[in-house]
Amino acid sequence: MTTEYPVCNGIERPDRRNLLLGSGLALIAAGLPVHSLAQAQGFDTAPNADEQHNIDVVNAFCKAWETRNLDAVISHFIPDFVYRMSQDTPPITGGAALKEVMQPWVDSSDAITYEVLATFARGPLVINHRIDTYHSRTRPLTWEGMGVFLMQDGKIREWFDYTMRMERSAVTP
Repeated sequence: MTTEYPVCNGIERPDRRNLLLGSGLALIAAGLPVHSLAQAQGFDTAPNADEQHNIDVVNAFCKAWETRNLDAVISHFIPDFVYRMSQDTPPITGGAALKEVMQPWVDSSDAITYEVLATFARGPLVINHRIDTYHSRTRPLTWEGMGVFLMQDGKIREWFDYTMRMERSAVTP
């Protein structure tokens, strides 16, 4: 499945949803105080019960990577979920596609950690800043970025990652 954006004067334009999402990610990535305007105007910025549940699901999903069991990871998604590994990769759909992409990383890793540094939720949208590390003698990788999760019925419907920094460490014998 690919996303096609409207074309205007020969230039592909993102739709409003992706434009707003990208703008929000840019603010978060820049380290700007996202809550300050809302707080100054007296809005409650604490997550409500549904938002907290969404945060808990995303955190459990991130923790599931430590098991190196992709079925445990996939259990946090709806069946026809969409995943986009980075802003430069096409989206994939469903558990079989996720396994095809990620199983080689899991198999080559001695351990996997997803360290969640910050999380923000509004309605069905959860955004986290995290560092994913694939500890491996053959394919070591440390990735830092923003994960954007759209929730549906208590599970992840869409997961898009945006890379801020990636390091492929030297392989140690």
